Amino acid sequence: MFVLDNRLSITDDEIEGILERTVTKQGTSAKADVPRRYLGKRVYVIITKSEGEIEKE
Repeated sequence: MFVLDNRLSITDDEIEGILERTVTKQGTSAKADVPRRYLGKRVYVIITKSEGEIEKE
């Protein structure tokens, strides 16, 4: 995995799974729940633009 010119490149052999979650409120913070099997694993959270924010290319 690497980032070059603000583009993220990940090969499929580096991916164990892909999860889509909705961030929910937790006190004065927020969270996104993931399965327990990922406990202790390194994870990356990628924040996507809302549909209205996506620029047409």
